[in-house]
Amino acid sequence: MTSIRLSPSGKEVDAKPGETVLETLENAGYALPNNCRAGACGECKVKVLEGEFDQGMVMDMALSQAERAEGYGLMCMCKPLSDTLEIDWGTDDAMPKLFPPRENVRCVVVDRIERTSRIAEIRLRPVGDVLRFWPGQYISLSDTSRTVTPRSYSIANAPRSDGEIVLQITRVPEGKTSHWVHDELHPGSMVNVSGPYGTFIGDPGTDGPVLCLAAGTGLAPIMSLADAALRRGFKQPVHLIFSARTEAEIYCRGLMSLWNVRHRRFKFIPTLTREEKEGLQHGRIPDILGDLYPDLSRHAIYIAGSPEFVDACIGAVKAQGADSRNIHTEGFFDQAQPERPSPERLI
Repeated sequence: MTSIRLSPSGKEVDAKPGETVLETLENAGYALPNNCRAGACGECKVKVLEGEFDQGMVMDMALSQAERAEGYGLMCMCKPLSDTLEIDWGTDDAMPKLFPPRENVRCVVVDRIERTSRIAEIRLRPVGDVLRFWPGQYISLSDTSRTVTPRSYSIANAPRSDGEIVLQITRVPEGKTSHWVHDELHPGSMVNVSGPYGTFIGDPGTDGPVLCLAAGTGLAPIMSLADAALRRGFKQPVHLIFSARTEAEIYCRGLMSLWNVRHRRFKFIPTLTREEKEGLQHGRIPDILGDLYPDLSRHAIYIAGSPEFVDACIGAVKAQGADSRNIHTEGFFDQAQPERPSPERLI
């Protein structure tokens, strides 16, 4: 029998033959952060302290040769070869149980807002029972006749009693689903929603300051997490840096201003990469972060955006002392398919 030992707790989980470390931990009820489950995003990267393992096929951008030499591995593809595999991952950060995903939940578009020239926001209400989700999760969206390819979109709001779900969707040049949303959906349209999915739900054990970094519609899951944290009276500072190319692409600015005024611990910091405007930061987040936050050793970090944006921000926050265990990421991969959680993870 092979076992996975968690350090520093020393707890052990028995692994079934052929399972990856990620599957073993999930079957035991632990929520190791992950995203692509294919060795491409690096979100499930942890250090192996003892034991032999087969890493499987993974991408160098997700696990560098230097990281391999230091003993790091991607748990979504890692299979133990020795009797015991000890990894550097505690048990105190296990996430809450997840709500069972539901398929083809019929919803009505109750409102639509053009946030920018490329981003449309739609607000959905379920016809029947509300779809329960954790802040930061995502859903799959399609039409009721199932002729439109389902695509995954992050939820941009905290859970509400009326079940409203807010989605912010960028028109992608070759994206048929995003064109359907932009060209054909309007208030009164019926859609199908499946979900919720994802583990970008925040660490309930966080007791220090929080720094959120977002670009484009990466703002959506960050808004969901920040909204929920502020509503429940989180006592630590919550700062949000949003990267946009131009001032016209800074969306939801009114809501950010309201949060700035209503919650003294919240701070919204937009930064522009292709123009300079008085009163606004200028430059890419990885380039300006050191001046704004020279010490991130106590911060919990949440990053959402393109994989390239996420990777650059991870490097920047680590350079300022951020602990890898406190870095949470959501990279938007084109055509990524939603993953159903194992039954042991469910409420």
